[in-house]
Amino acid sequence: MTIDQLRESRSLVITRTEAAAALGVDPRTVTAGIESGSISSVKLGRPVVIPREKFLRLFDPDVG
Repeated sequence: MTIDQLRESRSLVITRTEAAAALGVDPRTVTAGIESGSISSVKLGRPVVIPREKFLRLFDPDVG
């Protein structure tokens, strides 16, 4: 999944794996970002998901 595909998606949340694929990094890197607080996340029972809009804002050139 790419950043552009995430922008087109209607899903409210994405997984660590989807975020890692969009960034071209290992999912453990996304996990580290979640643990450090640089990537927002929500725990829904056992799985941890990432709010799609907040994640995309990290890469929005108009936000600064």
